[in-house]
Amino acid sequence: MPQLPDKAQIVVIGGGIIGCSTAYHLARDHKADVILLEQGKLTSGSTWHAAGLVGQLRSSASITQVLKYSVDLYKRLKGETGLETGWKMTGCLRLACNDDRWTEYKRLATTARSFGMEMHLLSPQEVREMWPLMDVSDLVGANFLPTDGQASPSDITQSLARGARMHGAKIHEGVQVTGLRMKDDRITHVETAHGAIACEKVVNCAGQWARQVGAMAGVNVPLQPVKHQYIITEPVEGITPDTATIRDPDRRTYFKEEVGGLVIGGYEPNPLAWTTGDVPGDFEFQLFEDDWDHFEQHLVQAIERVPALAETGVKQMINGPESFTPDGNFILGVAPECSNFFVGAGFNAFGIAAGGGAGWVLAEWVISGEAPMDLWVVDILRFSGMHRNRDWVCERTLEAYGKHYTVAFPHEEYDSGRPHIVSPLYERLKKHGAVFGSKLGWERPNWFAPEGTEPKDEYSMGRQNWFDAVGEEHHAVRKAAGLFDQSSFSKFEFSGPGAGQALDWICANHVTKQPGRLTYTQMLNSRGGIECDLTVARLADDLFYLVTGTGFRTHDAAWIRSHLPKDCDARLVDVTEKWGTLSLMGPKARTILCEVTSADVSNAAFPFGHVREIEIAGHTVRALRVTYVGELGWELHVPIEGTGEVFDALMAAGSPHGLKPAGYRAIESLRLEKGYRAWGSDITPNDSPFEAGLGWAVKLSRNIDFMGRKSAEGIAAEPLGKKLVGFSVDDPDIILLGRETILRNGEFAGYLTSGGFGYTLGKPVGHGYLRCPGGIDDDWITSGNYELVVAAERISARVHLKPMYDPAAERVKV
Repeated sequence: MPQLPDKAQIVVIGGGIIGCSTAYHLARDHKADVILLEQGKLTSGSTWHAAGLVGQLRSSASITQVLKYSVDLYKRLKGETGLETGWKMTGCLRLACNDDRWTEYKRLATTARSFGMEMHLLSPQEVREMWPLMDVSDLVGANFLPTDGQASPSDITQSLARGARMHGAKIHEGVQVTGLRMKDDRITHVETAHGAIACEKVVNCAGQWARQVGAMAGVNVPLQPVKHQYIITEPVEGITPDTATIRDPDRRTYFKEEVGGLVIGGYEPNPLAWTTGDVPGDFEFQLFEDDWDHFEQHLVQAIERVPALAETGVKQMINGPESFTPDGNFILGVAPECSNFFVGAGFNAFGIAAGGGAGWVLAEWVISGEAPMDLWVVDILRFSGMHRNRDWVCERTLEAYGKHYTVAFPHEEYDSGRPHIVSPLYERLKKHGAVFGSKLGWERPNWFAPEGTEPKDEYSMGRQNWFDAVGEEHHAVRKAAGLFDQSSFSKFEFSGPGAGQALDWICANHVTKQPGRLTYTQMLNSRGGIECDLTVARLADDLFYLVTGTGFRTHDAAWIRSHLPKDCDARLVDVTEKWGTLSLMGPKARTILCEVTSADVSNAAFPFGHVREIEIAGHTVRALRVTYVGELGWELHVPIEGTGEVFDALMAAGSPHGLKPAGYRAIESLRLEKGYRAWGSDITPNDSPFEAGLGWAVKLSRNIDFMGRKSAEGIAAEPLGKKLVGFSVDDPDIILLGRETILRNGEFAGYLTSGGFGYTLGKPVGHGYLRCPGGIDDDWITSGNYELVVAAERISARVHLKPMYDPAAERVKV
């Protein structure tokens, strides 16, 4: 029987590649007292049967950095531990069989350059020269990442385990976790059949069991085991150990060399879930029965791509479960339900590619309690209560799996599990031609189809079918007024005698103004980076109303709760579903508002940056004078049951003045012209307010300590290494999406964080950080000549230090 210690600093649950990597980094980098518990044998879950492809490029710079770290680690791990990892840097070819895919690859090549990676675009003939067995007759081209490769999942894991032990970690196999003992919102003991272990922190790296391990602590880990198949062939003449791996997404297949043969797998549009219930604890080194009928679609495509396979035997089929998530991104971070419970799971069949880097950043996160970089796209806090519904998670996850190899069209929406949450205006907006998108379960109008136009997105790598309609909405807001349903905003009430003191600590801006005032503010991490971006309205001495983005509901609430001062006498309550939100924006907004309320909404009585209670259509409305589109406007927060009546009153009063319903794509184009920042793209935990041009919103001049102040002072005192600026392109046909490379005098100087079209300006616009390690200032910026690399083409661009539209904000404060 295993002899377990009765206490440890950190307990890692799960002995696959993620658990072993996390234990390794905790022991090596932090000298932590760490114990890893594996219910079976190391690698016995899904690690042992993983295909082992290692790619690096993702749409996020931070996740690309995580995957690049994996490659660097796998290269040197044998030298440290003496155990092979099977790492081979063969490079990877990604094939394109149509123009949309080729455009996607040209954009990927630009992204690769933006993130400091080498990618080559190849002709079909060059592909044939690299891979002579391939039929290239249907190819438009391919991209090639020379630093990608493959590895042996079991060998890497065993090497990481040895490295963990070398640095003092203790690994116990054959120990199943049976429960987690809790006190308040913290785990005090990990319970096993062999005794309980007292601990400070727990890391859930249990793979396909992570969902049920999380449930022991009341933590939701929304993943779904899916059956993933591949075959291993007999040797194929012409295949050598250095043969490049292939991803053939238009045929939904992948290939890699193995012992002179090929591993062949794919991502089908009709995947098979395993179970929405609990995974059996004894599913160790097990597979499902071969399913040749289901795999036939991949085999047919593989033989068409590599005709020699028609005469090649099959050694083995692997049909095993892999953990997938509803958005195709893995899950890291500290759980919102339990303050000392961390998760590293749901790796969507690229756990081998991510394993080294994920263990590195997760270990840093566990020790510091804070993500070491911008990991928002994989943060467990991106989920919400809706993700506790296992059937919904399964349905959405299968759709995400089926999209694994489809063309990544800009602005593409998921279709499954919709509608899930609707505002009271849903049916009204449908009658106006609304085309909805979905954000954290909420149906939100992206755009409105004109009469005679089908209300449906038609995806394209070029201009999409909504372009002109969004332009009309944009112009209506600039010339008259637009009405936006933003009921999906996340809304909180923060109340109590200690509320003001707490907000003084966690907010970078001065928010404890007199009741009736509102403040735009960030919340900073210990590095001075922007963790939250929100509006705080003071309704009374001891009551504040907080409004943040739809998708940040769990994240921002968790950040606030976890950073409140000790013994804080204040309470945060989520009131999102209690209030609808109608944003009335445009130069005629006041005229329209005056027709539906008796309240004085003149500039003198109701200045910008204030909040008032006013009555509209018999309902008491919280009116916030604020804007995200660069025009006079109000956010009208309406009791949810009155949202429809207030909408009707506004539309009736506003129609003679040119009021139009407008959607989120118009908001995006309007805010880009005005230079307003978006959290998650333009501003992230990697960026300080000073770098983002938001230093005015940091209360350094006040003698008040606040979270991140020390780092903010240090950043403000030194020359900046990067600065967010605007860019415009004169050619109206250029499509900017973000991540386009910025060239200054022909040299790399950064990349766009967001991009779109400015209809008022009549040209494409974007924002991005210019970078200069020696220090950046306005003279350096304006003295350069700029180009943007768009889909691998260099396009002349103009740089802008001030907002391109209404730089003095004269239209906002009238």
